[in-house]
Amino acid sequence: MVHISRICFRKYGNFLDNLRLYVRGGTGGMALPRLGGHGGKGGDVWVVATKNMTLQKIKDKYPLKRFLGGPGGNSSVRALKGEKGNDKEILAPVGITVTTDDGKILGELNTEGDRVLVAKGGYGGTPYSACEPKKGQAKHIRLDLKLIADLGLVGFPNAGKSSLLTALSNATPQIASYAFTTLRPEIGKLIYPDHKQISLADLPGLIEGAHMNRGMGHKFLKHVERTKQLLFVVDVDGFQLASKTPFRSAFEAVQLLTKELELYKEELVSKPALLAVNKMDLPDAEDKLEELKEQLQNPEEFSSLLPDDMIPKNFITFRHVVPVSALTGFGVNHLKSCIRLSLDEDAAMETSTMHQEKLQALRHQFHERL
Repeated sequence: MVHISRICFRKYGNFLDNLRLYVRGGTGGMALPRLGGHGGKGGDVWVVATKNMTLQKIKDKYPLKRFLGGPGGNSSVRALKGEKGNDKEILAPVGITVTTDDGKILGELNTEGDRVLVAKGGYGGTPYSACEPKKGQAKHIRLDLKLIADLGLVGFPNAGKSSLLTALSNATPQIASYAFTTLRPEIGKLIYPDHKQISLADLPGLIEGAHMNRGMGHKFLKHVERTKQLLFVVDVDGFQLASKTPFRSAFEAVQLLTKELELYKEELVSKPALLAVNKMDLPDAEDKLEELKEQLQNPEEFSSLLPDDMIPKNFITFRHVVPVSALTGFGVNHLKSCIRLSLDEDAAMETSTMHQEKLQALRHQFHERL
C-alpha cells in the first residue's frame, strides 16, 4: 500500500498564459564605398527556454514588451567587414508555443535550452546594394504557454475538482456552490515517501461547446495537450450547469467530456485516463456508481442517452475507476495510489521501448562491421 507523506500545491494567483511582444532584428551596417567594404549583419532576436521563468516575469521586467536586435557595425578603413550586431535573447519558460499574430507557429520550447528565431537581422550594405544596409524583420509575436504536467484534471463545473484537490493536498482553492470556481489553471506536485514527484494541473471547468471556444474554451483545452495522462472528475449524482440547460447523468458527463476533447483535438482521447467518481457521500451513491460502472463497460448500449452529435467516435476505457468523497476523504488514498501506479506503468513501458531501440541499434552496428 502506498502512503503519501505530503503533497505540495501552489496556486498561481497572477497566472498568465499568453503574452504579445514586439520584436525587431537589428539593421545592417553601412558599407564603405571606395574600398568595397561590407557592413555587418544586424543582430537576430531569439526566444530561449530557461528554468524559473514565467510570462508574468517577462511582462514585469519588460513593460514595453519590445525586443530589438543590435545594429550591425559599419565598414571602416580599419575593418572592411563590419561586426555583426548583438543578438537579443528573450528568456521564456519551458512549454511555450511561439506564434505570429495570425496564429502561424514559429516554433516550440519543450525543453530547457530550446531556441526559436523570431526576427532576423538585416544584411549589411555592400557595393552591390549601393552600400545601403537592410532593415531587420519586425513583427508582433505571441508566447502561448501550455502547461506541462503528468496529470491533467478535467471535469464540468461543480464536479468537485477543487474540493478533491483540497482532500488530496494542503491547498485551499476557491470553492463554492456555483459554476466556474476555478478560473485559472493551477499546478502542484504530489510528493511520495520515496521522493517521487507527480505534477498535477487543475484546469478550469469545461462546458458543452468548449471546443467552439464557449466558456473557458480553448483557454482551457490547450493545457490538456501536454499532460501525460488525464483524470476525469464527475459527480456521481450528475450535474446541471444552469436551470435552462439539460440535466446530465454521470455517464453522460463522461461521454460529453470525451466528445469535447475529441472535437478540439482527436489525439487527446488516446491519452491514458483515470476516472474519479466524486460525492460518494450522497444518498443512493452506491446504486448510481454500480449503474455508471455497468454503462462504462458497455457504452455503445447506452449511447442513446446522448444527442447524436455528442456521441464520441471512440469511448474511453479508463485504467482505474475510483469512487471518492472529497468531503469525507473516502477513497482519496486509493486514488493517490492509482495515479502513481498508472504513471509508473507508462514510465516502465517507455524505458523498455527505449532499451529495445538501443539494443536494435547496437545489433545493426555490429552486423555492419561484419
